[in-house]
Amino acid sequence: MAKNTIIESPIVNIIGSMTSIEGDVSCGGDIRIEGQLKGKLECKGKVVIGESGVVEGEIYCRNGDFAGKIKGSVNTSELLTLKSTVVLQGDITCSKLAIEPGARFSGKCTMELPENVQAAGQNEKE
Repeated sequence: MAKNTIIESPIVNIIGSMTSIEGDVSCGGDIRIEGQLKGKLECKGKVVIGESGVVEGEIYCRNGDFAGKIKGSVNTSELLTLKSTVVLQGDITCSKLAIEPGARFSGKCTMELPENVQAAGQNEKE
């Protein structure tokens, strides 16, 4: 049986600590957020939210590594890691979940097979 190989995108987008964005963001590579984002985030790669990062809105990605503040639903098709400094208010749908001691999470968590998690850019009505 052939093994599917996922090619990591070399594209890394950064929203710096002094940056505030209001609106939906879509990216084909990875993204790191140290600033503020208010809106939906669709990322085909990995989303890293640093300790100073604040996101208010839905997040759709392949992998997530969260250390900041998030208010909204999170959908990851692979691994979601909640660091000890994270404050997450919202529902999570993921394939795998890692939570460090000290992380704060308020919401519902649903664990699904990767192919059943809503992918970035896929509308619920489709």
